[in-house]
Amino acid sequence: MTLDWLKPEVVLGSTMYALIGVVIFWVCFVIVDKITPYKLWEELVEHKNVALAIVVGAMCLSIGHIIAAAIHG
Repeated sequence: MTLDWLKPEVVLGSTMYALIGVVIFWVCFVIVDKITPYKLWEELVEHKNVALAIVVGAMCLSIGHIIAAAIHG
């Protein structure tokens, strides 16, 4: 068993892909927040809208899956 995954270029590459994925995910969330007719965060936190929380959770999983597939190739 080799320790190829401990090489600096592998760790740096993984870190960069993770950061790129998080930034893209954040941008997508902000875009969806701007598209909706209400403030997502206010509706989730202050009004405790469970149905909206389920939809936003599904959206987050979907965007994450798309980003992971795009990064993986």
